[in-house]
Amino acid sequence: MADARTTAVATLIVIGTGTLWGFYWLPVRRLEDLGLGGAWGTLAIVALAAIVLSPFAWAARTRLRTADRIGLLSVALGGFAFILFSVGLLYSRVAIIAILFYLTPVWSTLIGRFVMRWPVTRLRLAALAAGFAGLFLILSADGQAPVPNGLGEWLALVSGLLWSIATTGIRIRSDTGPGETAFVFAAGAVLGALCLAPAVEPLPGGIADPAQALGLVLAAGALWWGLSIAGLMWAAARLEPARVGILLMIEVLVSAAAAAALSGERLTLPELVGGGLVLLAGVLEVWPQRGAARHR
Repeated sequence: MADARTTAVATLIVIGTGTLWGFYWLPVRRLEDLGLGGAWGTLAIVALAAIVLSPFAWAARTRLRTADRIGLLSVALGGFAFILFSVGLLYSRVAIIAILFYLTPVWSTLIGRFVMRWPVTRLRLAALAAGFAGLFLILSADGQAPVPNGLGEWLALVSGLLWSIATTGIRIRSDTGPGETAFVFAAGAVLGALCLAPAVEPLPGGIADPAQALGLVLAAGALWWGLSIAGLMWAAARLEPARVGILLMIEVLVSAAAAAALSGERLTLPELVGGGLVLLAGVLEVWPQRGAARHR
């Protein structure tokens, strides 16, 4: 009963995280409008998040020193993956970036099956087929080949792959608490942003509204990269990587709907059908858990 309750709580946290991150593009794009383009705005956000989370890391410094190194590296890799996703939002449509990131269930299931030798149920395969079909429809909605196009889409694709690797390592090796884990995640993001920022855009010459920019950095750093990531790291250590990836897919629908309503990024019929298939994949993945629990 305790395990079932933990799984249920972790599942709700992942769904809530995906919903929240469906709106993450708003502060990122606004920071770009204010002069923090490329990875510079994201660097400011994750640097603030690392500062906010540093007391948790200090309080758990003994546990961090003795923590599993592969687990810590996996968490930091997750932070780097999210950096790529964050920057990708500036170079392509929000829905497309979110969808490409959510190839994660495909990568996670392949890693679990062929690297970790974990079993894969038929319904899990059906969920992946539905998710992949949805991704295919959305990528080819404009009559183009269903492949990434441009810097943003490639960043999103690599981000999803790295996140799958990270969540696998987090699940099998992470042994730290949510607070210090979120700090390591933010620290990995800071290192990634420091490497990526000068390669993507030149150093900003100025900020149009410093007070507004600071407010956005504080909100995004504390809420998205602080609170939500702490919860996600706790949940990711208690759920299968493919399950985490598929549950987070709610972000696809939320971000697509928000972008359509707030930025005029219209959804075509194929995109709507594809989004429905992505949602179906999530339902198929969650539905059989009780019956399939004995196989995991």
